[in-house]
Amino acid sequence: MPPEGASERSPGARSRPRVLFVCVHNAGRSQMAAALLTRRAGDAVDVRSAGSAPADDLNPAAVEVMAELGVDLRARGARPALLTPESAEAADVVITMGCGDACPVFPGQRHLDWDLDDPAGRPLAEVRVIRDEIDERVRGLLTELGIGSPPRA
Repeated sequence: MPPEGASERSPGARSRPRVLFVCVHNAGRSQMAAALLTRRAGDAVDVRSAGSAPADDLNPAAVEVMAELGVDLRARGARPALLTPESAEAADVVITMGCGDACPVFPGQRHLDWDLDDPAGRPLAEVRVIRDEIDERVRGLLTELGIGSPPRA
């Protein structure tokens, strides 16, 4: 237990940063981002995703384009989850993904907004472009966090 007045989030309280990806439905962009960051960072980052109005299931196109990279979202147990104040407060970095006012900003966290197209209803070729843009941003985030990517198998 931290001393009175200290925070569980204080430096040294934990060794790995917590990143929360948020989009409206938590079915496409945020799921792809979470999977890509996990793939690139391994256990060096605690990765979660959520949505302000979660869908019932994952976006099939997102599942398909991630499978092309050898990432099975369903096998990872990915499913849309509701964004809660507690999940946002527990994060060091909250990244919203083109959802505007539908994704609230929580004070006290580092907040980034990645303006990305929603893959819902788009053809696979366009979803691949969105996936690849997310992957580039994930690489940049790793650099910002001072975490190198593990070697790919």
